[in-house]
Amino acid sequence: MSNMQIDSVLSQIRALQSQVRAPAALHANAAGSASQTSSVPGSKFADLMKSGLSAVNQTQQRADDLATSFQRGTPGVELADVMIEMQKANVSFRAATEVRNRMVSAYQEIMNMQI
Repeated sequence: MSNMQIDSVLSQIRALQSQVRAPAALHANAAGSASQTSSVPGSKFADLMKSGLSAVNQTQQRADDLATSFQRGTPGVELADVMIEMQKANVSFRAATEVRNRMVSAYQEIMNMQI
């Protein structure tokens, strides 16, 4: 993977990280009711997970469509483009799998806590 692609992935991760931290800072500073603060974080997290999984799905579909176009011999579709899209889909899927593994691990750790 080239440095430009790595920088792009890192910038996307930092952007998502800042999106997650910004609402947390707002909730810490705001003096809202307990019902408002308890309903917002769950829905924000769910929305973030849905958008992340949707992005992974779109990346995989785009790679599959490009590969199919290349196999059919569509003019303008190069092998290098297909390989790059396939690698992007692979990296995004591995990242999503790692997030899932971390979430399962955190859930198991919480469930094993003594009360």
